[in-house]
Amino acid sequence: MNPVKPGETRRTPWIVGVSGASGTPYAASVLRALLDGGESVDLVVSRASRLTLLDETGISFRDAHWQDDLREWLARGADGKPGSFDIGADIERVRYWAAGDLAAGPSSGSYPVKGMLIVPASTACVAGVALGLSKDLLQRAASVTLKEGRKLVVAVRETPLNGQTLRHLVTLDDAGATVVPASPAFYAGATHIQDLVDFVAGRVLDAAGVEHRLYRRWKGELGGGTRTT
Repeated sequence: MNPVKPGETRRTPWIVGVSGASGTPYAASVLRALLDGGESVDLVVSRASRLTLLDETGISFRDAHWQDDLREWLARGADGKPGSFDIGADIERVRYWAAGDLAAGPSSGSYPVKGMLIVPASTACVAGVALGLSKDLLQRAASVTLKEGRKLVVAVRETPLNGQTLRHLVTLDDAGATVVPASPAFYAGATHIQDLVDFVAGRVLDAAGVEHRLYRRWKGELGGGTRTT
């Protein structure tokens, strides 16, 4: 349950950055799994992602009411059904930072965090981080994560990928980030859209080294995903 390691404080969170790409259910799944696992979270929601969240879920994410809006978002299933998940007091372990707040904690390397997950990551976000633009807190926090040698996982969500974006992704890989395309697999026996979303979220958490129970792992048995247990 969020063990304290050398150099960490009692509250050493994961930063979760949500950019404007389609795929807000991926972010919700990652956030739920982190909180279920006892982790603390620092949340950064870009301005563009608010439009995507509104379009995909009908939820307006507001700075002044972020806890209520986050609770509603995390309770919603990938199929859009409200109240699919029970979101309790775990949400108290989330600290929200406005995307325009460049004086926020995650903007400094001296602010203790475990690493950062960008999910979903738009091509504009990928370009900004690869080029070191730091135009908002999300990009700045990612740049700080890289310069401090911490874990950065980038769940890029776009298709097709052009040469420019591919070069930016290689730049991030060279800088030490882990690139996780939002590409669901089917061997885990998915029967619902939530299963496909949870698979991608689980792979993001795998890349970060965070334990979870979001999907059925491959055990070397053909047809294992189609069997009931």
